[in-house]
Amino acid sequence: TVKVAIYLELPKIDESGKEKERVQIYEGVIISKHSNENPVNATITVRKMFQGGGIEKVFLTHSPWIKDFTVLSSAKVRRGKLYYLRERMGKSARLKRSFS
Repeated sequence: TVKVAIYLELPKIDESGKEKERVQIYEGVIISKHSNENPVNATITVRKMFQGGGIEKVFLTHSPWIKDFTVLSSAKVRRGKLYYLRERMGKSARLKRSFS
């Protein structure tokens, strides 16, 4: 199951050359999960730290372009959405790991 505060690797098929498909790995923390009326349209927002700033991408959970995801670690949080991580930089943007 996909939950908020999971640090994951998300391989995505990129078809830019049209001749070859290559897999790009996007690695980051899930900061929000949106489920619409139709669960097929559910999305997750993944935040990744890059060169001192953050990059966020929205992925459809049932997209054919996403192979599968690997959970690297999970964290203990008390919020449903982690939008407060947008203002945090460096060590203050870290989350407390859970080992369960």
